[in-house]
Order: sequence, then C-alpha cells, then structure tokens
Amino acid sequence: MACLEARLKACEEKIADLMGKEKTMVAFSAAAEYGGAYGPFDGDTTLVYNALIANTGDAYSASTGVFTAPVEGVYCFIFSYHAGGHKFAHLALLKNGEAVIRTSDHASADTADNGGNAAVLELKTGDQVNVLLAAGSHVWASSHHTTFSGFLIHQM
Repeated sequence: MACLEARLKACEEKIADLMGKEKTMVAFSAAAEYGGAYGPFDGDTTLVYNALIANTGDAYSASTGVFTAPVEGVYCFIFSYHAGGHKFAHLALLKNGEAVIRTSDHASADTADNGGNAAVLELKTGDQVNVLLAAGSHVWASSHHTTFSGFLIHQM
C-alpha cells in the first residue's frame, strides 16, 4: 500500500509541475521579397526575409533578418533558396555569428538552381540565428521562393 501511495504522490507532483509551467510557443516563416534578383553584394550580407508568413512569439525580425531565442530550448531551422544558375549562390545558417550549416551552387549553364538545408540547434535565451548570403552570391527574392523558417521543438 505504501508503494501505491508513493506512486500517487509522485504523479500528483508531476501533474502540478506540468500545470504550473507556462508553455512558450515560437514559430516563424518568412520570405525574401525584393522584386527579383537579390545580390551579388561586395561583402557577406545577412539575408533579410522581409515578408512575414507567420511570427508566433515575435522572435524573428523582418527588418534585421535575425531570430532571437526568447527561451532556452531545442529549435529547428529550415532555409531554402532559388537562384539563377548563371551565378554563384552560397548561404550559411549562423548561430551567434558562427556558421553551422551551408548550402551552395556553382555558376553553370543551367537557368535556375534551388537549394536548402536544415538544422536542429540548442539555444539559450538571447542566442541569435540568421542566414548569411556570401559575398558575390545571389538569390531570387520574389514570389516566396527564398524562405527561412524556424520553431521551438522543446523548451528547456
């Protein structure tokens, strides 16, 4: 009987803990919309996805292109691009200024290229994530072809 009472008490404590925790919802999706070819630029440039599709939690800034983690947790980020095949395209996902993953395509005779990548990152509150467009590269910034999305998987 003591074992059953101990298990019941543990369950009650777990339920109270879960009910007391406020769940933070964080999810965004945005597109780069600049009317067509975007780049190349002389230097590395933060790609600003200026057309918000969703921004639950307001953690993504459509004016700076930077996502700032509102809570510590595990997040998923996905980015994709469309570009003309005649020029170089190179993008990198940065966490606090450091490249985590990349996607790229070399200039060729084809007319268009598409690419993308995704990563799951552990972030602390205030960590920043953005996509960098490498110097000399370009993307197509029209018709929601070049996008950046992210969401909180699990709050810590």
